[in-house]
Order: sequence, then C-alpha cells, then structure tokens
Amino acid sequence: MTIPAERLRQIANRFAELEARMASGQLVGEEFVQASRDYAELEPVARLTAEVQAMREEIDGLTEMLADPEMKAMAEDELADVQQRLPEAERQLAVALLPRDSADGKPAMLEIRAGTGGDEAALFAGDLYRMYERFAAEQGWRIEPVSMNASEVGGFKEIVANVTGSGVFAKLKFESGVHRVQRVPVTESGGRIHTSAATVAVLPEPDEVDVRIEEKDLKIDVYRASGAGGQHVNTTDSAVRITHLPTGTVVTCQDGRSQHKNKEKAMQVLRARLFEQQRDEAQGAEAEARKAMVGSGDRSERIRTYNFPQGRVTDHRIGLTLHKLEEVLAGPGLGELVDALISEDEAKRLAALEA
Repeated sequence: MTIPAERLRQIANRFAELEARMASGQLVGEEFVQASRDYAELEPVARLTAEVQAMREEIDGLTEMLADPEMKAMAEDELADVQQRLPEAERQLAVALLPRDSADGKPAMLEIRAGTGGDEAALFAGDLYRMYERFAAEQGWRIEPVSMNASEVGGFKEIVANVTGSGVFAKLKFESGVHRVQRVPVTESGGRIHTSAATVAVLPEPDEVDVRIEEKDLKIDVYRASGAGGQHVNTTDSAVRITHLPTGTVVTCQDGRSQHKNKEKAMQVLRARLFEQQRDEAQGAEAEARKAMVGSGDRSERIRTYNFPQGRVTDHRIGLTLHKLEEVLAGPGLGELVDALISEDEAKRLAALEA
C-alpha cells in the first residue's frame, strides 16, 4: 500500500511540532499529560514515516546515479536492495496508521465459564485460566481474580479476573468465544475421548468517566456466601448481588469476607459489562464488518479446539493449527496464536481500505 508523500510530510511535521512543544517546558498539568500521550502514540508512526521517506529519497538518488556509467553497477545493486525492502516498510506504516480501537490500551475483564461437559468443562475452564495467567506473567501484566465459583472436582464453574498492563485488551480481545477441548477425562475408565467446552469473554475495563452509573438504577442485595457443594464459607452476609435495573444486568461477588470489597469488585465487573454493551450499540452499523474480520467476538462462536490425543490446537477463524498443545497451555505458545490473529485482522483491514 503506497502512502502519498504529502501524507508522510504531514505526519513528520505534526511530530516535529509535538517534539518542540514537549521540549519548550511550557506545558504543565493536563496539557503536559495529553501531549505525552499524543507523543507516545505518534512516535512509532513518525519513526516508520522517517524510514519510508529515507528509502524513497535513496531510491531517487540511486536512480539518478544509473546515468553515470562508473556508478551504474553499484547503484543497480543498492537500488534493488532498497526496492525490495520498501514495500514491507510501507506495509508496516500502513498498519500503524490503521484506525485503532479506542479500548485497545485499556485493561480487561477476563470471564471464563464452564460450558457443556459437566465436571470436565470446569476442569478445562481452570486450564484456560492458568494459560492466561502464565501468558499474562510473560507479558509483564498483572492478573487478579475478582470473582470465582470453584467446582468440587477442581477447576471453575466460573471465574472473573482483572488483567492490567500495557496493551492488554488489544492482545486479548480475539480470545472471546467458545473454546472446545477433546481429551480423555481422568474419570473415564474406558479411555473414550470426551468433548467439552468453556466460554471466554474479554471485556475492556472502562474508566469511571466512560460509564456513568446512577445509584437509583441499582438494586443491591446482600446474602451469605456459600462454597462448592453448598456449604457456608462464612457466617456473615458478605456476598453481594447488584442488578442494573435499566439493562437487567446482574453481577454477583462472594469471594471476599468484606461486603464492601465484594461490592467494589461487583461494580468493577458491572462497569465492564455496561461499557461493552455501549460499544456494541455504538458499533451497530459496523457489526457486519466486524464479523468479516477475525471473528465477531460473539461468545457463542466456536473459535478454537484443544485436542489432547493429537497434541494440537486449532484456531478455526484463521485455519491455523499448532502441534504444540502443551506449549500453548503453558503460556508462551499462546503468543503465536495471538500474533497470528492480530496480523490477520490487520491484513483484512488493510485490504478493506485498498478495495
């Protein structure tokens, strides 16, 4: 994708102006904070712009040198090299200029729920959570459980966690959907392969200013928390259920011994769910376009299969199969899938711009 020279000049000029403002020492308070954000966002684009400009100028100079018989042979070799590297540099710049999801830089709320498959599904939900936990550690992120409903046999019927760090939602957003596992359960004496599933939802976590929640729109119930099998885990009414009356959204949290802490965590989850609803409504006109990308993020959409007997993981949206199941579940291998999904999304959006 060839980017017009005038567009490159605009980017370079904008970055030079921003650098001058930052160096002036005249920016204070909120002005400085905003300028710093703009600088951090524009810097990688400006760097790629400079590379493309330098390559184009080098091509012009080498083309002129072809007229000199003494320089022609050397110029031809160098020209071929630069012309070979330029398309990739222009592609990288075009990707950097693609419109960004405003939520990409936000932390995320990760929700995993056991689906079909009973106890085996709950065990698989636990495997998925540990996979994301390890991947988060590798990325330098922090992952903290907000709410969980443990299964009696291990794993989780449901777990909600907050993931914070750099670029969390941008990397995890394509994980939403149905994850399917095929393996022989430890309880299966006949050695038969069972298929079960868990649902993953990744929601960008909003700032308080992104979602305004009126106290009058909330119905808050407190009750006694209970653990797996129904046994009471404490003797106080510390569990909290919050219902957002206008939307009917219900959130519960019973993990902490403090009612205040449980309410705080429940509100955190509620904000994330309401923010996602707002985003879906705002993107209504773009819904079909989103489905044409790397999956719609619909939680009912089967996106990936983890096949234990064959040691493989298949992402159905991009037709990618990796025969490294253990590495994926251990965390590092997941990065290969995440990068492939991001690259496919970028490629499709670039193609849509060129069409």
